[in-house]
Amino acid sequence: MALANVIGAFGLAGAAGLNAYIPLLIVAILARLDMLQLSPPFDALASWPAIVALVVLGAIEFVADKVPGADHINDAIQTFVRPAAGAILFAANTGVVSGVDTTLAFICGLMLASGVHATKAAARPVVNGATMGIGAPFISVAEDVLATIGSLLAIFFPILFLLFAALLGYLAYRLIKRARRLRAPRTAQPTVTT
Repeated sequence: MALANVIGAFGLAGAAGLNAYIPLLIVAILARLDMLQLSPPFDALASWPAIVALVVLGAIEFVADKVPGADHINDAIQTFVRPAAGAILFAANTGVVSGVDTTLAFICGLMLASGVHATKAAARPVVNGATMGIGAPFISVAEDVLATIGSLLAIFFPILFLLFAALLGYLAYRLIKRARRLRAPRTAQPTVTT
């Protein structure tokens, strides 16, 4: 059970790097329905004011992240929010495991969410530039779907989450490798003179 909580904590922190409000809202609603136990003081997430605030903030981010240009401003603002959400989610989930230092949990969640967010924020201008902004809403929806699936798997099926994360890592590796191959300068073929 302790290992499942730690895996879940990693999954939720990673999902927060994509979208802070989706995993927070999922955790808050599941805790409100007594389907998930949060250690104090993180159990405050299950309060109605917290849930309403997460819905409002999530809706604002949902719209802002789909608009080219506004998504960059949103990413700049989220540079502080996503890592904090990752830290909270990691600490809240590992807090049920005895012997895990809260400070260490905060640092792990903060670093993981920061890394995912930095990757997302760096990739978005490339996508917007390559697609002249048309790709922004599609990529944003894909990120939201990944954050939702990742959060649910991390909570309910931690072992499947590991497979899901490995698959995403492999796909990212293949995409990066292909992009590098496409950007590499083509070697000139020797010309034959007769």
